[in-house]
Amino acid sequence: MKVSCDLIVFTDLDGTLIDHHTYDYAPASPALNSIKNLSVGLVLASSKTAPEVSKLRSEIGVEKWPAIVENGAGILAPFDTGCHDDSSYQTVRAALEQVPDDLRRLFCGFGDMFVDQVMRITGLSQTDAELAQSRSFSEPGIWSGASAQKDIFLDILKDHGVRAQQGGRFLTLSLGANKVDQMRDIITAYAPLNTIALGDAPNDIAMLEAADIGIVVANPSGPSLPTLRGEKEGRIIRTKDAGPVGWNTAVLDALMHLNLK
Repeated sequence: MKVSCDLIVFTDLDGTLIDHHTYDYAPASPALNSIKNLSVGLVLASSKTAPEVSKLRSEIGVEKWPAIVENGAGILAPFDTGCHDDSSYQTVRAALEQVPDDLRRLFCGFGDMFVDQVMRITGLSQTDAELAQSRSFSEPGIWSGASAQKDIFLDILKDHGVRAQQGGRFLTLSLGANKVDQMRDIITAYAPLNTIALGDAPNDIAMLEAADIGIVVANPSGPSLPTLRGEKEGRIIRTKDAGPVGWNTAVLDALMHLNLK
């Protein structure tokens, strides 16, 4: 039997619900409280690992809703704490070892880094950086080569079944599933009357375009997203404020628009 609800909000985390630099989501508290007081689901959809998302989901108080982890490569079931088999991650890492050395050295994944390096590039505490390295499905990293070299790198990985998604900061490698794939499965399971999606990076585009209302959250730290399908018709809008401040205003406005108060 399907569980139905009035609305599900699907949201990216870094640079969207939480501040890109401080990881604070307090400015979004008014909208988060409204969501919890209404018949509204909140699905976190992030490049973060299941243990990271489980911790944040518990802090926000939305453990009863599933979450999308590692850029959609995995799903975190309601109340799950996030301990998953890592065979998919090991497959991605094995594929990286098939890349010629001159290209392989241009990609530095989380699995190539010591924890202090992850702390430095993310701004996370040691505990949270260790959680970020506890991966089950995907490998985020930094590409330091030219665009043409990147194309060759990704073509080689594609031959080994590995796909790439570009986020706000990291290039993430996985076996192919993405945020919108998991989003569609959740919509099928919960049958919401309406859906909202919020994001700020290229890996959020498909999710934004699939929602009834898509909200591009301003991100001064990253490149602006191109005009999206449905934007000219007003189905997709953009916030003026960045991060949780923009998120808060946009969600409250959307709840008002849908007559959910």
